[in-house]
Amino acid sequence: MIEKMDKRVRAAQFRARLADAMAQTGTTQSELSRRIGVDRSTISQLLADEGARLPNAHVVGACASVLGVSADWLLSLSDRRESAAELMAGSLSLTEAPRALVDEKIFDWHKEAAGYKIRHVPASLPDMLKTRALIEWEYKPHLGRTADQAIGASEDRLQWMRGSASDYEICIPIYELYCFAQGIGYYHDLDAGVRREQIDFLLDLCDQLYPRLRIYLFDAKRLYSAPITIFGPLLCVFYAGGHYMAFRDSDRIATFTGHFDMLVREADLSARHFPKHLKRLRDFVR
Repeated sequence: MIEKMDKRVRAAQFRARLADAMAQTGTTQSELSRRIGVDRSTISQLLADEGARLPNAHVVGACASVLGVSADWLLSLSDRRESAAELMAGSLSLTEAPRALVDEKIFDWHKEAAGYKIRHVPASLPDMLKTRALIEWEYKPHLGRTADQAIGASEDRLQWMRGSASDYEICIPIYELYCFAQGIGYYHDLDAGVRREQIDFLLDLCDQLYPRLRIYLFDAKRLYSAPITIFGPLLCVFYAGGHYMAFRDSDRIATFTGHFDMLVREADLSARHFPKHLKRLRDFVR
């Protein structure tokens, strides 16, 4: 809701903000008048008039465009002086997502959010909770001859993430773990011994890290989520295959935090019951 403001106050603030923007950019009255297509006397009047009049929308918009500020800011309708394009550029970024365990960008985001709760919906099983054998099976085809070197370099980062001060909440579709245990779908050629070792590893991690690590299982037939990670109040990141799409504006972060919290509330298996479910799945491994 826009706060009501006396016309004289709004006009006075417009003059002050216009003068401030001109000073910040080093724009003279003559230059501004030339670039927006009005007489210099018009700019002088805008800056000197002590009445309640405001310029028309065309002049306000032209001044905002030339000075690189928001028209809403000039009119005291917003406290953000950035233009809409600058706000969008600052709140949304698109980053390449190499096929790697933990690339520099992901690791930087985790370090930035150290101490905050991190909410995560992985594309498969969470990389930070995988055994070396599973990592080698999954990543060697993409990393080629550098697989051992890349995996070795990533293990330190994964260890840092496991030992960081952040709490981790992870939501996984029930079918993902079922397919893993059965060795079907994505995991159809994964050795049973690797699958059994991975389940035992998850059980150990849950025992060591709960409640700082909480894993929930939801039914994807009722709820859907794209792969996403929410780094506290700082940013949320979607994984879109070849790219990460990262948002930093608080409204979108709040929206997707609400989406994640719904997955937790509607989860068929809570973090407390997750180990018991894992033990049942282990019996299906053949």
